[in-house]
Amino acid sequence: MSVDKITERVRAEFEEMPGLVLTLPQASRFFGLDRETTQSVIEKLVRSGDVKKTDDGALVRASR
Repeated sequence: MSVDKITERVRAEFEEMPGLVLTLPQASRFFGLDRETTQSVIEKLVRSGDVKKTDDGALVRASR
């Protein structure tokens, strides 16, 4: 699966579960991805404004 398809899948999960809060290691396990791929996907989602990192490093859906 391409990184773009994985990114869309992860974006959809955050959209469907607005209360989802994950650390990077938890996101890797939750989405079944290796750490490197997870990091890449999360960085894309943060840059696009779909996901944000909280002050303590947790990943959450960005409010729009």
